[in-house]
Amino acid sequence: MTEQTPYEIEEQNIRFDVVEFAENPEPRCPCILLLDCSGSMNGKPIQELNNGLRAFQQQLSSDDLASKRVEVTVVKFDTDVEIINEFETAENFTPKPLEANGLTSMGRAIERAVNLLEQRKAVYKANGISYYRPWIFLLTDGEPTDDYTNAMEAVHEGEKNKQFAFFAVGIQGANMDILRQISVRQPLPLQGLNFTSLFQWLSNSMSSVSRSSLDAEIALESPSGWAKI
Repeated sequence: MTEQTPYEIEEQNIRFDVVEFAENPEPRCPCILLLDCSGSMNGKPIQELNNGLRAFQQQLSSDDLASKRVEVTVVKFDTDVEIINEFETAENFTPKPLEANGLTSMGRAIERAVNLLEQRKAVYKANGISYYRPWIFLLTDGEPTDDYTNAMEAVHEGEKNKQFAFFAVGIQGANMDILRQISVRQPLPLQGLNFTSLFQWLSNSMSSVSRSSLDAEIALESPSGWAKI
């Protein structure tokens, strides 16, 4: 089989988007899950993270409206940054198993997420699809092993211009001081490995957003039960 060129892959994706939006013209609520899969997440943490992702998928897909409006993409970062799941509506989202190894390229991962959102918004506009303010949801148990200066500036600029909402959650061992530098919102420390409750909260939040008017400010549920506040 002849390997596709990047141009052919891009053309294929464009055709897929056109069909997808024709079949489902609902407004989109894009959410990027930015997940630390460095070596320190090996063992129980990565197992529980995978369990939480499955719970997230099941709960979102059970909401008829959110399943059509919420779009999820999963980006993992370790030594490298990799897109695990491309943008797809919750009804089509199937989380792929994550493995842990390597370093923590958080700065590059955040920059990649910001660029992905800009690309996705351009696709919405080209197809006449309205959209809610996107979310970037970062989970980490460490600190960046790369330069995060540009990432921090991108987050602050994006929040200032309401281009997206950035949320950071620190698993035990995370450098909360650095997360406070990166995130405009107060980062929250996860209680233990309570990923399932965390992703249930995220699913409920995304469902609430998807049912609101496009420019509405949503009062989110209290994170009590999964975060130390």
